[in-house]
Amino acid sequence: MPISKIQANSVADNSLTTDQFASTAIHGNRNLIINGAMQVAQRGTSSTGVSSLGYYTVDRFKTAYNGTPEELRVTHAQSTDAPTGFSSSFKLTITTAETTLASDERVRFQQRIEGQNLQHLKYGTSNAEYITFSFYVKSNVTGTYGVHLDNSDSSRSVCSAYTINAADTWEKKTISFAGDTTGSFGNNSGRSLDVNWVLAAGTNFTSGTFATSWESDTDANNAPSGQVNLIGTVSNYFQTTGVQLEVGEQVTPFEHRSYGDELQRCQRYYERSYKDAVYYMNNSSGAQVQRQTNYFQVQKRGSATLTQTATHADGSSTVGNVGGDIDGIMHSFSGGDNERVAFSWTADSEL
Repeated sequence: MPISKIQANSVADNSLTTDQFASTAIHGNRNLIINGAMQVAQRGTSSTGVSSLGYYTVDRFKTAYNGTPEELRVTHAQSTDAPTGFSSSFKLTITTAETTLASDERVRFQQRIEGQNLQHLKYGTSNAEYITFSFYVKSNVTGTYGVHLDNSDSSRSVCSAYTINAADTWEKKTISFAGDTTGSFGNNSGRSLDVNWVLAAGTNFTSGTFATSWESDTDANNAPSGQVNLIGTVSNYFQTTGVQLEVGEQVTPFEHRSYGDELQRCQRYYERSYKDAVYYMNNSSGAQVQRQTNYFQVQKRGSATLTQTATHADGSSTVGNVGGDIDGIMHSFSGGDNERVAFSWTADSEL
């Protein structure tokens, strides 16, 4: 049977530019975004009636609010509606609208990135690298939207506008940003870079000169003039997937990672017990208090907020939280002889 012919062109090593190299040899671990294909949702696949900022469904992505949009209620969901090549997306749907957008109100969808994962960008030096941000987006509301990158270590930011051209249609957007030669990132596990999609912004955020190059962070320059107000009408929605942030001026194909790989990356920030743990009291006389340590699947970014819930308890038995560190959680149990308690837990170390 015939064999397919593969033809390669040779290039002298010293003539291969960075852009040429990127286009001919695409390496793994390019994507600075975790869970960009929206595969992992440890907290659940849907959360309705959400009235405050935070993480609710798809791991590593949260909503952030400025001001107090009291009326606003939304649904967060991991959706199976996705562009070709993807199985999942994040979808935010407005269930109760904020009918009047106050000047100090802003709603963003974001991922926060640790500083120690950004050192290769060389920010704060003359060699600061370009970065390219790409994503698929879909909404029923067409028009101008903003993207806002925020360096919280140096109080620096840069923005760009993009347009959703057709309603209810998946579109891919690509935005490149020059590197920042002024503001650096801390080399630690703290919050350093926020990658934001702006979904609504009052005049406090649109009245200045839109920051299309890195500058000292100024609220008035953070959203484009004409920014869509997604939150003003019930049933408006915003969806995204295939989110990638990478070094260089050119976009490369989305870096698909396995579910297991993405789950481990997500568990650095949030981990839950997928099955109830069962603990039996030892034989002894009278009430007793005992302790047990469970080690995390993945070492946490930092000290975690620990929660425990008893799903079944015999007699007077209870479960409590003694504490823990980045490696594990210690549980305390109280109860009588031979009693049993089944419990679940979560560890939250989000930025």
